[in-house]
Amino acid sequence: MKNFKITFLVLFLLSSVMSFAQVDLRNPLQYSRQAGKKGVNVFETSKTDTVIFDGINVRVGGDFALQFQGLSHENSIIGDPLVDLGANFSLPTANLNLDVQLADGMRLHLRTYLSSRHHTESYVKGGYLQMDKLDFIKEGFLSELMEIATIRVGMDQINYGDAQFRRSDNAMTIYNPFVSNYIMDAFTTEPFFEVTLQPSDFILVAGVTNGRLNQSPIKGDNGMVVYGKAGWDKQMNDDLRLRLTGSLYSSSDKSTRDYIYGGDRAGGRYYSTLATVANGGSDFDPRFNPGFGSQTAIQFNPFIKFKGLEFFGIMEFVNNGNDAVGGSFTQVGIEGLYRFGMNEQWYFGGRYNSVSGEKSDAASTNDISRMNLGGGWFMTNNVLVKLEYVNQEYSGAGFTGSRFQDGKFNGVVLEAAISF
Repeated sequence: MKNFKITFLVLFLLSSVMSFAQVDLRNPLQYSRQAGKKGVNVFETSKTDTVIFDGINVRVGGDFALQFQGLSHENSIIGDPLVDLGANFSLPTANLNLDVQLADGMRLHLRTYLSSRHHTESYVKGGYLQMDKLDFIKEGFLSELMEIATIRVGMDQINYGDAQFRRSDNAMTIYNPFVSNYIMDAFTTEPFFEVTLQPSDFILVAGVTNGRLNQSPIKGDNGMVVYGKAGWDKQMNDDLRLRLTGSLYSSSDKSTRDYIYGGDRAGGRYYSTLATVANGGSDFDPRFNPGFGSQTAIQFNPFIKFKGLEFFGIMEFVNNGNDAVGGSFTQVGIEGLYRFGMNEQWYFGGRYNSVSGEKSDAASTNDISRMNLGGGWFMTNNVLVKLEYVNQEYSGAGFTGSRFQDGKFNGVVLEAAISF
């Protein structure tokens, strides 16, 4: 009954919007990232104005992802055996996307998770309003500034790091060349205000949020987060593109500031790994969250594309904001791909990812490493099939006594993705 009510509400809202708006499923909206293969390797949206505003325009889109998982796992804990993993399909995931051109240079985005690993029921992931022109105030208002500036405000993911542009967002997996996101997955949906400047080939981002994943007006939580990015992105010639960015995230010592590595409520992409018979596992496995109440994080991301060869990297450092307790982690990610075919519709490559550190100065070390080898085929611009082999291992005294002690899992995963 609950799902019926949600479906009815969505259909009612869509029909109401369509009654006065032009629905366009083909042409791109202003200053936006296209769904499908055309959106691969797009980071911040371009300031190039290529779409003429001709009244309110509503785009209804969706994402669907289906996995066939064939993994095995093991650890050295005796007494609480792991569940017996088999080769079978995982729960399919789906998103509903609404993108609305409200005015010239003003765009709304809203994403609803229709089905996810952590929530089988539908719920709104978040949304934002993006402004690339301020003509709604006065025609030509601050036009010279807005030629390089983009303003975003809403309750959605913040622009920290570049890995977020290549990650899977529940069913929206078509930008991710592999099945899972990075082990320390910097992603959160919070109320934010953000300004991006793109003078020439440079990128400058400054933003602020209250750091809360779940909102409440109850007094007593007055913390905040500031974040930013600086970088350079240039298409050197027809064959070579270079990009390098550095991002900063810094939260205050008030409570509920620990969501930067635990803010994705959809769940992880490998199911039931190292889950035990007696105590189960987590919907967020196999990601790792340091769990600091406050923190300072820095992420560096190089990106190189030369013809079909592609390289993306992560070097990330996060420190506990509580100096008296201490603790820090370092993440390394190296990703190499080769895209080929007339339209680069095929690719193969590998990714190495590791996380190492301590949850406090007194704690033992946690070490996690993962290797992915695989490839994919864009059957069309909007349909991707990918196959990979994954091997993830846990070591270090910090995992002693837990289900992760000497733990590892490996095997193959097939994923089909549709985004439009």
